[in-house]
Amino acid sequence: MNRLPTNGSNILFLALIIHCSVSCNTKTNPSTEPDQLQYELVTIDSLLRDTAFALYMAKSLDSAYYAGIGEVAPEFLTTDENTAVISKPLKEEKIAINLAGFYALECGVGLLCSQTNQTPVEWLHKIKNGTADPNAVLLLNRLANATWKAGQPFRSLDRITRYNFTAAGLLSDDEVKKDSVQIANAAAKLLTSMDTVSKKPLPEQMEILRNLLQDTLYAVQMAAWLDSAYAISQEQIPLPFIPVSDDTATITKQVKEMKIATSIAGFYALECGLNYLVTTKKMLPSNILKSIVNDSISKEDKLIFARFANATWKAGQPFRGLNRITRQTFTPFYFLNESDIDKDMVQIKMAAQRLLVRLNLP
Repeated sequence: MNRLPTNGSNILFLALIIHCSVSCNTKTNPSTEPDQLQYELVTIDSLLRDTAFALYMAKSLDSAYYAGIGEVAPEFLTTDENTAVISKPLKEEKIAINLAGFYALECGVGLLCSQTNQTPVEWLHKIKNGTADPNAVLLLNRLANATWKAGQPFRSLDRITRYNFTAAGLLSDDEVKKDSVQIANAAAKLLTSMDTVSKKPLPEQMEILRNLLQDTLYAVQMAAWLDSAYAISQEQIPLPFIPVSDDTATITKQVKEMKIATSIAGFYALECGLNYLVTTKKMLPSNILKSIVNDSISKEDKLIFARFANATWKAGQPFRGLNRITRQTFTPFYFLNESDIDKDMVQIKMAAQRLLVRLNLP
């Protein structure tokens, strides 16, 4: 089977797939494997930017969540909620926007530690110094894309229709570099913060990481650092992160869009995790989706999706309220119990079911 092209020169191949999609009949299942790959890539990419599908997926995942905890799901949107608006602190949105790379880094480092028996500090050194292996770099970039996507509908649902809100494997080199910069900058900051435990064993390093994750002051410091470091990477002059005028300012949000954003994180986790496994295991997306739905997926791959789900969930919490990061469950995956992990996998499984239906496969 042909390997799914990764970012770089092969992006031209994937771009051609999208450009030629207008002449493809996506209602009919392809008869050859290359056609099948093309069909699935085009379909997933188009669904990502479809606001109607976003509402459909959010409703499905919300219902799955309640079923997973043994409760009857309430109506997803009441009549009033369809048109209601709320005010949110502008500074919290600015903080949330800039934390996506931090949560991608934290979840990625946690997974890499579990795979290699190394410590967070050891991996942070590799990431900061640019010596991480290509598979680790791919993983971190896909997590960064997932956490970025999870934040977009919180800002405004129409942001998912933009050109760069695309399937992870179709990102341009420039977009991938932006993610890589955020990951490297977050690693540099976090490495400094964990310097005092650099020689400590894994459990002690994870404990420090948990404390940092749940610290609202540290979240503000990390967000400000990433905002400034990103501006410098783009050869721009950093501006004050939260000027006095923004400190008490509010912005208006649609309740409907906030509910969609809250519930759809699992879909973005699925899509980016799917791309990571398609790229590394050379499998069709649909075959991986089927393994999720029929519970034949390996434990290793299941935990990869669970990590992506944890990352996108984390990315959404400060948009809902910065104080939400202080809760007990806002913690490294290392400390999560089976019940917490199962809640995420319920979301992944439902998202896989709904995506398979839209792929129109037998």
